[in-house]
Amino acid sequence: MSDLPAISLAVAAEAGEWGDVEAIEALTLTALEAAVQDLVRQEHQPFPADPPEVSLVLADDAMMADINEQWRNQPKPTNVLSFPAFPLVPGGVPGPMLGDIILARETIEREAQDLGKPADEHITHLIIHGFLHLFGYDHIENNDAEKMEAIETRILASLDLSDPYGDTEPV
Repeated sequence: MSDLPAISLAVAAEAGEWGDVEAIEALTLTALEAAVQDLVRQEHQPFPADPPEVSLVLADDAMMADINEQWRNQPKPTNVLSFPAFPLVPGGVPGPMLGDIILARETIEREAQDLGKPADEHITHLIIHGFLHLFGYDHIENNDAEKMEAIETRILASLDLSDPYGDTEPV
């Protein structure tokens, strides 16, 4: 048994053809456990004694476009959106609810195909990316993007997955 903190996960398949939701839940838990391990050990992230909850919403492009328009004024789908339950800065102690991560199936499948990667690998990356947003990490400024991408890459490497950014500029 690990001495690392745990995460509680709630999954809701709201829209889209997601197939085996239990497999996606298992994939998500593996990604979140690796992210927690990295944040605690490498970033010295504090965690509460009780596992904070993350909500994963599985959506399709139409649902994601509606959410993206409502919250970001961008009427188009995107691969992942994160909504922290409470404002948190990197290194801050999370509350009992971290927030929501929403994935859009069709966008993820298109991107995975374009990247030449299995969809599960791309989903894993997006889960980790969304999870870091819940902790206040962002990629608006270049130095913040470099930090966030370095953490993502390190977590993915711990899962034997490749660097999703390669030699590209930060997003």
